[in-house]
Parts: sequence; structure tokens; C-alpha cells
Amino acid sequence: MDAIRESARHCACLFRLGRDVEAAVSMAEVFEGAPALLAGSALALQEQFAALFSQMLAAQQRQDWIALADSLEYELVNLIDQAASR
Repeated sequence: MDAIRESARHCACLFRLGRDVEAAVSMAEVFEGAPALLAGSALALQEQFAALFSQMLAAQQRQDWIALADSLEYELVNLIDQAASR
């Protein structure tokens, strides 16, 4: 749990620094681990994750690195924390 949380924050930092290629690789690793954390969570939390994932992909397509970084660092970490508290 802590590893994915820290990976999300590190990935956000990379996007803010303009290192988008490295950050994209890091983001793929974050998203490989995140679904397993949310698998046993309430349906509402899983739906929030799916919506956030879609928003983040849209931000990536727009190359809006700041919005993507904010989503990773704040919204995704919040969902991970909610899943951990179940």
C-alpha cells in the first residue's frame, strides 16, 4: 500500500518536472498495482477509481501534466487511503 502511494507521488513529481516519458512509465507501474488494492473495496470506491482513471488518461492525451500530477498525488492517493482503511 505504501509503495503504491509513494510511487504515485513520485510519478506526480516527474510530471511536474516535465519528465513526461519517465513519468508515463512510472504511471503504468502505479496502475498495474492499484486495481489489486481496490479489488475488495466497495463498488462505489471502484467506480471512483474507474472515473479517475478515465480523467487521468484524458489529461495525459491533452498533455496536461499538472492536472495529471494533481490527480496522481491527491485524488489517487486519497482513493488508496480509503481502500486501506476498509
